[in-house]
Amino acid sequence: MSTILVTGGSGFIGSHSIVQLLAAGHRVRATVRSLNREGDVRAMLKEGGAEPGDRLSFIAADLEKDAGWPEAVAGCEYVLHVASPFPQNMPKHEDELIVPAREGALRVLRASRDAQVKRVVLTSSFAAIGYGHPPQSAPFDETSWTDPMGDGVTPYVKSKTLAERAAWDFIAREGGGLELSVVNPVGVFGPVLGPDYSTSILIVQRLMDGAMPGCPQLNFGVVDVRDVADLHIRAMTHPAARGERFLAVAGDFLSMVDIAKVLKARMGARARRVPTRQLPNWLVRIAAMRDPAVKQILPELGKARNATSEKARRMLGWAPRSREESIAAAAESLVRLGLLK
Repeated sequence: MSTILVTGGSGFIGSHSIVQLLAAGHRVRATVRSLNREGDVRAMLKEGGAEPGDRLSFIAADLEKDAGWPEAVAGCEYVLHVASPFPQNMPKHEDELIVPAREGALRVLRASRDAQVKRVVLTSSFAAIGYGHPPQSAPFDETSWTDPMGDGVTPYVKSKTLAERAAWDFIAREGGGLELSVVNPVGVFGPVLGPDYSTSILIVQRLMDGAMPGCPQLNFGVVDVRDVADLHIRAMTHPAARGERFLAVAGDFLSMVDIAKVLKARMGARARRVPTRQLPNWLVRIAAMRDPAVKQILPELGKARNATSEKARRMLGWAPRSREESIAAAAESLVRLGLLK
């Protein structure tokens, strides 16, 4: 079994990836910004059913600093580079997201090349594929790239696009023998293992808490975090995954009203606070004047997108759970861990 580095080990996708790597018998080294997080991560892994024993170790490394990365990758055959900033609120300047995402990816790739790592799997996003384009009826696939200068492109979307572009450019120009594969998830749902989870989960949390009077006209791709972790591991070892990017999406995009209806149907009385009426766009724009989190969604109001995971299914044999199961699993875990009001 291999020794595998997982960056961002305390994160939502990172922790689930560690659970599955340990279950497959690998040794895992996880990066965290501070070694004070080790106890938190071990608690999350226990929630996920993992008993790592001495097969898990931790090292402190920060995307914005060179220190720690050579030691982190030393002796590793593969690297899952999952860590990337994703704030709940709009940053004051886009470089607060772009610089750590892009430079962090390059730090990991440079250290991996120098340590003769076989392959890095980079966690990118649908954000690097489906934004800044005119409306289209056809689903997006891996041949498409977000236009970072396009209309309504947020700093987060731009950061994921520029970071992935920089990664591919590095491999082409100075990667040496290092291989790269990229996973591009849509909104990541599924069971949380602790208080660190994706911004997508906030949708479920706010709906379950009744924190919104209704549902904005937003549409989301849905994929389960367990299936995203599985796709990373397939992309890590499958020969055909070298030099490829893979969309992770479980089906057609859903509206927020659709997600609310899934929660009502699957969670019963526990979903009594979930609103199912659609809010008019003008009302959301008024709310955005007071709430920075609402302001961040304004460019997406009323926009419809779709994406296909046909490539991952065909090339890697990937078979994701249903969207409904992923949404319900997110809500059930929030209830179980006491993360709802």
